[in-house]
Amino acid sequence: MKFNPENMETKSVYKLLTGAVVPRPIAWVSTISEEGVLNLSPFSFFTVASRQPPMLAISIGPGVGEREGTVKDTLENIKSGQEFVINVVPSALGNQMQKTSENLPPDVNEFSAAGLTPIDSDLVLPKRIKEAPIQMECKVDRIIELGTDHMIIGEMIMYHIEEDYYLGNEKVDFEKLQPLGRFAGNYSESKDFFTLPRKAEDPHT
Repeated sequence: MKFNPENMETKSVYKLLTGAVVPRPIAWVSTISEEGVLNLSPFSFFTVASRQPPMLAISIGPGVGEREGTVKDTLENIKSGQEFVINVVPSALGNQMQKTSENLPPDVNEFSAAGLTPIDSDLVLPKRIKEAPIQMECKVDRIIELGTDHMIIGEMIMYHIEEDYYLGNEKVDFEKLQPLGRFAGNYSESKDFFTLPRKAEDPHT
């Protein structure tokens, strides 16, 4: 089978892409509006963009559902403030993350709505999620319009990690972190780790 995106609706192409580009890490992005309202939203179009200087990239699409045709609050806040924080989502915070993905009004503090604790960042104005074991403070390097979406590339200027999740030698304890990933409309837990090449007795072979 093959599909030509020129002959398909955007939603159909999106479903094919998100079913194939997996698992996708989730950037739990915290921002602040010009009025000082705290915003929090997850995005699974997320990756490392540069090693030096360290940069991260997230892609933000237009509003959906009852907010179709609007610009998402996260994008508005990043454009105005030029700063954001990417928090890593452990499996234990899945329900709270899902709550922040809802279409809440712009004047709602989404930390409060999800029962999360905002804490000050070191170098940027947006708050970090206290309950998230890893948080990365970012300043906007550039915003690129790509079709219907906006690619935001931010320089990571401060990295926070809880001591219990740090193994030393710049290594993260993934088994303890159990970060959530995205598979199309579902989620995955990162629990099972192995190296390649596999040995013949490896149960994964």
